[in-house]
Amino acid sequence: MKFLARVALFASLTASVFHDVAPASAADFVLVDENTPPAPIVLFADAPPLTREAAVTLADSIEKMCGKRPEIIDGEPKPLPERAIWVGVQPAVKTLLPQVDTEFKHPEEILLATDGRHLLVAGRDRWDPNHMNVTVKKGVVKGEQHEYGTANAVFTLLQDKLGARWFWPGPLGEDLPKQTAIRLAPFEYRYHPQIRSRSGVLHYSGLGVTGYGISHDWTRLQRLSLQSLGMEGGHGFGDWWDRFHKDHPEWFALQPNGERNGFPSPHNAKLCESNPEVAEQWLADVEKKLAADPTQTVFNVSANDGWASGHCTCEKCRAWDHPDGEPRSFNWFKQNELHPALTDRAVTFANRLAGMLKAKYPDKDYKVMLMAYGHTRPAPVKAKPADNVIISSVANFLGRKNLVDDGSTRGTTHREQFEAWTKHAKHLMWRPNTGSPAGWQQGLPDVSLEQTIEDFKLVGRSGCLGIYVDGVWEHWATMGPMYYLMGQLTWNPEADGHAILDDYFARAFGPAAEPVRAYYTMFEKARMDYTDKHGYDGGLENLAALYTPDLLATARGHLKRATEAAAAGPEIYRKRVEFVGVGLEWTELVVANARLMKDYWKKPSSEVAEQVRANWKVMETLATANRPAINWGPSRPMTPRMAGLHPDFPPKKGKKKPAKDLDLN
Repeated sequence: MKFLARVALFASLTASVFHDVAPASAADFVLVDENTPPAPIVLFADAPPLTREAAVTLADSIEKMCGKRPEIIDGEPKPLPERAIWVGVQPAVKTLLPQVDTEFKHPEEILLATDGRHLLVAGRDRWDPNHMNVTVKKGVVKGEQHEYGTANAVFTLLQDKLGARWFWPGPLGEDLPKQTAIRLAPFEYRYHPQIRSRSGVLHYSGLGVTGYGISHDWTRLQRLSLQSLGMEGGHGFGDWWDRFHKDHPEWFALQPNGERNGFPSPHNAKLCESNPEVAEQWLADVEKKLAADPTQTVFNVSANDGWASGHCTCEKCRAWDHPDGEPRSFNWFKQNELHPALTDRAVTFANRLAGMLKAKYPDKDYKVMLMAYGHTRPAPVKAKPADNVIISSVANFLGRKNLVDDGSTRGTTHREQFEAWTKHAKHLMWRPNTGSPAGWQQGLPDVSLEQTIEDFKLVGRSGCLGIYVDGVWEHWATMGPMYYLMGQLTWNPEADGHAILDDYFARAFGPAAEPVRAYYTMFEKARMDYTDKHGYDGGLENLAALYTPDLLATARGHLKRATEAAAAGPEIYRKRVEFVGVGLEWTELVVANARLMKDYWKKPSSEVAEQVRANWKVMETLATANRPAINWGPSRPMTPRMAGLHPDFPPKKGKKKPAKDLDLN
């Protein structure tokens, strides 16, 4: 379907929901109209903080749309109102809407229903009032819930029924359609998300996480951070060497020279996984974690990073390896060897821990998480993950469809490895590293929209229950359509990705939709053509080759047309086009620095250094003055992603560590 035709279809669909211009039916629920004040919002008594915050967002949004603010009532009022928006299941709801089943049978299930008199916005909520402020690795979550069904139902109502959009963080990205009346024909809608671990899609902006993230409100509104299954994206035993190597060297991997020396490094030391004392200590650690945070339900058992290095060679560990596993290249200190993949070993280890966890906590739905990463990327030959084991597949096909696993001696792609795991794992999570094939990490328009739709459809069909992307750096001016698409498809991987994009460009840019879409489509095509020819090994030296002067000039032409088109509509469209333009200016400066610095490190020049420093001053101003267009935190010249692009921060010296042996993201 052509773009304009799809936009027309979207408009016709929304017209069936918004009765702003259509004649009112006596059966309609009148949320507000010219002669009727807004229906009050009745929030269930003692609602937890983040659910209450969702009710406030609903009131705020209705006020912005209609100029009238609904009253928020805590608990059931006496007498009951003649019409109301009931946020959360309450005793009166069962009387007022007797035909609606208010029992929730699925995790995070949401329910929207109206009979023309009352509107119910509810979902399955779970929380422990004694443990609502929870310390996580990078901050504190205030108002922790195990499930946020009602809050997510509110955001679904706003987006799917009231037409609210949040294209990117901040007021400029908010789109709340102005209307004098909101009426809803009687309906009932239920949904429960398949992907229950969602905050990892933009994990720097998860609940309670501090640091690089600048999109915390956006992830909440998109129903990403309000999830029911929390899963880490990293490794499980990074502190064990420091904690235990002096008293228990036997817990660590036996090296071919007979030592247990923590090779390749303390943080990446491998374990002797067959040692039963390792499992006992792990379970003791779980007990301590639960004492500190009883809300945890998933526990990481993934081997440390440096995946080709230092694995245990003892007879018991190697007995867990299947001889028919794919031959892989392993290394120890001054020694290399081909050996079968470690997947069967890793699954056997995870199953042992999962069994002990279940035996200790038989009434709890606790699970262990094992990353299929490095030499455990291939699916197992014989070992089958237990029912309470989640496999987190580090299959790097997001934006890299045909990428072959560097560790594979059979030329297997990451996508093929993921698909193989779908046949073995009852619980599967997708945990891709993004790399930087076209400047993803440097904040350039590394968009692959068509492939992303295909990728998320594949993940959805697999029954995947979690997504964790390492990492999304939150550069909204260059990557906005990509992030928005990822967020929407995470909530519902069965949604029409093309319709999502049509809506995004039409609603966000109005009369400038076509040239803005052409702008991103141009970068997408250039990126896909370049990676098809040169592969996915990103590097600063490749940026100038991809982002040629001709390509950037064409991009500038698209935005010039967009600016001219936006002048015919409301001011908001011109400002949004300018927002996208910030991303283009950033891209031009990064690419200019890449060209200048390419020869600088071979032959330093004070003139070049002065020019690059001047460019960086402009870049800093662009980023800090236009949040969230470019996320300055991870893009400063001293960060690893920008190494070599500033004369004061040279590329790392010495032999480069091969990407196949370290998680560089």
